[in-house]
Amino acid sequence: MARQRTRTNPQRCSRLMTLMAGAESMLIVLQDSPDPDALAAAAALRVIANQKGGIACTLAHGGTIGRAENVALAKYLALSLRPATEVTPERFDLVALVDTQPGTGNNLLPPGHIPQIVIDHHPVRRLTRSSPYTDIRRRYGATSTILSEYLDTLRIVPDRPLATALLYGIRADTQNLGREASQADLAAHLKLYPMANLRMLARIQMAAVPREYFQVLGEALHNAVFAGRAVFCALRHLGNPDMVPEVADLLLRFEECDWVLVCGLSGERLHLSLRCRPDLDVEAGKAIQRIIGHHGSGGGHDSMAGGRIDLGHKPAAPVLRGVSRRFFALAGAESSPPRHLVERHPGRV
Repeated sequence: MARQRTRTNPQRCSRLMTLMAGAESMLIVLQDSPDPDALAAAAALRVIANQKGGIACTLAHGGTIGRAENVALAKYLALSLRPATEVTPERFDLVALVDTQPGTGNNLLPPGHIPQIVIDHHPVRRLTRSSPYTDIRRRYGATSTILSEYLDTLRIVPDRPLATALLYGIRADTQNLGREASQADLAAHLKLYPMANLRMLARIQMAAVPREYFQVLGEALHNAVFAGRAVFCALRHLGNPDMVPEVADLLLRFEECDWVLVCGLSGERLHLSLRCRPDLDVEAGKAIQRIIGHHGSGGGHDSMAGGRIDLGHKPAAPVLRGVSRRFFALAGAESSPPRHLVERHPGRV
């Protein structure tokens, strides 16, 4: 059944192998703050390039890996990720983007640089169409599913760490197959499950976190406000921008909300994560672009999206006010006075 549903047929793989033929080096670019799906997909593409093309691969990203489980996963896979300052795309025979696309503003690829390979599950971007090889499947819940199909079609059996990572990538991006998961995601999950190290997977998911993690959660609950069925939260001076989507996922559990927007300031950049209930008739990727406007860039799926605004020397306060105003208006809550999510009781311990 899984083979009948797959879009990774031998002809598609043949096109990819033809493109790789003769190349000696490939740069695999991840999003600036890669999540489990991006880490696993990049690791799988590296295996394909190594085994089928004899190509030496370098994996790189432009931001930080902050969430404890992502750090643990990268270490388990021995990815040896390189920062953007240490790589020059022009020096590689091939450049590939996984779980991101050119023009999104969330990867290290310089403006105007067109990669040879783009594999992703987000809505296709205009610049992506200029790449010689593209595989964009927005109906898939995870890029890890796409790369799992490539491995299967090319008859490459993933080792236990890679199978574990791909399984985790699918689970993480679909929230355990409960959000935007397709039949292809389910098929890949079932195939990977017996090959994975479930004990190691549990350790990665429950990786120890520093005190700062709980301090950010405390600040988030203190700052979160809601109006109508929308929750907004602003976080300042984050050392770990990965906390922004984590807080957004947490706040979406509030039973009286359908929308969540979390903003976090890290250096001179404002990071945004938008979450919507899956049953809403909206596209979060388009919604985040309306919220950000011309101030930055963003994109995503039907029910989750992210973006960023480079502030430079501009103060954050007026930008945050504009973002929150557009968010509440989009959620139909502009006429409702915001209230604190957690009531404050002066004098209580």
